[in-house]
This record gives sequence, structure tokens and C-alpha cells, in this order.
Amino acid sequence: MLVDLEAMSGREEADAGLSWTAGKVAEMLGVSPVTLRTWSARYGVGPTLRGDGRHRRYSNADVRRLQHMRRLIDRGVRAREAAAAAFTGSSGPASEVSLDSRIAEIEHAAESLGFPVLATLLTETLDAAGPVSTWNDILVPILDTLGRRWLRGEACFESEWALTSEISLALERFCAQFADPMPGRVVLLTGCPDERHTLPMEVLRAALAEAGIPVRFLGARVPAETIVAMAAKLDPALVVVWSRSAGTVDDLVRRRIEQGGADVAVAGPGWADLSSRGRSWVNSLDEAIDLVVDHLRT
Repeated sequence: MLVDLEAMSGREEADAGLSWTAGKVAEMLGVSPVTLRTWSARYGVGPTLRGDGRHRRYSNADVRRLQHMRRLIDRGVRAREAAAAAFTGSSGPASEVSLDSRIAEIEHAAESLGFPVLATLLTETLDAAGPVSTWNDILVPILDTLGRRWLRGEACFESEWALTSEISLALERFCAQFADPMPGRVVLLTGCPDERHTLPMEVLRAALAEAGIPVRFLGARVPAETIVAMAAKLDPALVVVWSRSAGTVDDLVRRRIEQGGADVAVAGPGWADLSSRGRSWVNSLDEAIDLVVDHLRT
């Protein structure tokens, strides 16, 4: 699946034809322009687009091929073998990437604000492992590490922002594979009106879409009136309302959705103090998936 590098990175260096200069590609990969020219001459891993003058420019596919080659080299694969693997899309001699290695790669890309590299790594991981394993085994440990660093007073906000932004974009690309509507009533996912942190709901959306369950996610900070109106018009099989903290919980919205006739489950640590009041409450991705599947079976 070709990824739009300009959209992934939020940068404007690419021209209208989505082409990249050698200098920019060298910067993204963390190599010198001389190394790029060497790779092009020795292994044929070079730019394929002809620019206005004598210089060729790199396409999105060229950049992704080079990113793949660079990651293989970092894992100990010789440059010639890495170049051959990059053309075939295979993993080369180092066919298995350990969990720790993948975590380290993503952490390094986030720390260095390597947006295109982050995007490619996340897309690769989601395609290979799926959203549940990617979230539980890779992303949650990384986010937990960033949270501990923050509590120690380390300045890592920019790394967390880069990572969470690219996770959202990668999940959106992943869900695009399942864009055709499935038959049946949808599961509606939403945060409380003041909730800004909705990444767990985005992961849940991807997991349900992969499982063939019709799902809609409303997004972050959606007004209460919009949430209630959407729940009424979509006639969902279930509405899952997320809150990260007690400060963003809006139990009135939950009650209004229920009064409109929809079944509601609440999710996230914000609802912990209210969870004993006879409602369905989940606080992990696996619990949320099980709850949705069980509800659809009844």
C-alpha cells in the first residue's frame, strides 16, 4: 500500500507531483547525499522521476524503498542484500524483527521526530501484526515509557506528540482497507464531549473494522448535541463512550443516549468510580472487543 509521504509528515517539501530532492531524502534517512549517490550507482536504488533540469527526483515509492533498505542495514544486513530485499519488499536475511527491536525503532523515530520513518514503521507493524498486537505489545509499552519520562521531568512532549499523531494517521490508513460498509447495525464509538485523548478508541475502531464489524468513530471533543443526535440517527447496535479521566466524564450524555433507545457501554479509567452503578464498563482493548462481540451475539 503506497503511503502519501507528504500527508504523513505534514511537511511541504514535496512539490505538486509529490517528488523529493536528494538532499531531503538524505536528511530523512539520516545519511549523506554521497551515500545516496553510491546506493544509486551500485545497487540501482535511486530516483526515478525526471525533474525540470538535469536532476532526477525521488518518488514516494523510491523513498519507501530506501527507508526499507536503511532499516535492514541498521539490523545488520549488508547493503547489497538490503537493496535487493527493498526491491522485492521482503525482509531480507534478517526475516524476523524482534519485539524489542521494533519498539526501539519506533522509539528512536519518535525521539528524532522522523515523521516519514515513523509512518512507515507503524504501517508495516499494523499490516503485519494487526491493531490489537500492535497496541498491546508495542505501542502501550512505548507510551508508558514516555509517560514515566514525563513524570521524571524529562522534556519529551514533542516525541509523544509525533508518535500519537502518526499512530492516528496510520490507523486511519489501516481502516481505509475496510472502507466498504458491512451489513448490519454499526457500533458507535465516541469520547465524552471534553475528551481530547481518544487513541484507544481509534485502535478499537481498527480492531473492529478488521474483524468485519460495522463501526463508526466520531472523533475527539465532539459536542454533546452531536453525539446524542448521531446515536439517534445511526440506530447503533451499541454505543461505547470513552473517558480517560474523571474530569472528562459526562454521565448526562450517557443517559441521554440511553433515553434515545441505544444500548451504551462506558470505557476508560475515567469511568472507574461510576462503574459499580449497573452499567457495562471496560478498561482495556481486549475487554472492549469482547464486550462488543458478546453484545452483538445477544
